Amino acid sequence: MKVLIYPHEILKKVSEPVRNIDGALQRFIDDMIKTMYEAEGVGLAANQVGEPIQVIVFDCETDDKRGKHPMVLLNPRIVEAVGEMVGEEGCLSVPGYGAKIRRAESILVKAFDREGREVEIEAQGGLLSKCLQHEIDHLNGICFVDRLSPVKKTLFKKKWAKIRPKDE
Repeated sequence: MKVLIYPHEILKKVSEPVRNIDGALQRFIDDMIKTMYEAEGVGLAANQVGEPIQVIVFDCETDDKRGKHPMVLLNPRIVEAVGEMVGEEGCLSVPGYGAKIRRAESILVKAFDREGREVEIEAQGGLLSKCLQHEIDHLNGICFVDRLSPVKKTLFKKKWAKIRPKDE
């Protein structure tokens, strides 16, 4: 799998809900997880690898636990958001660039796991909260650089024109 580079058109589209959990979807999820780890990311949305469906994979564990329990969410949605935090973010689709982004501090996410069971995740600050919001944004056609202020977005575009991978 190849991670699409910003501003690829698929990254701007709202992803379709997953309606069928079958072997093909399970293989796709496994490939997403492998791609995320190979790229040394903490999260990946399906549209970042060219499939505009509502699937995210993530692993926000510390180094000693990382790689042992990747998480998968189908059709995730934020149902509650409280507070505010600002933190540094990067993105596999925007390699080599990071910026401070304002997010909700605590969130409640409802979704389905890879077997179709309903799950809830409460994330209170930190990497998990930031990661879930970031990946769910992708499913809604929003990249973290879309959340920059107008001035910072202008600066990003100038820098991105210089550092963007040329094979895209």
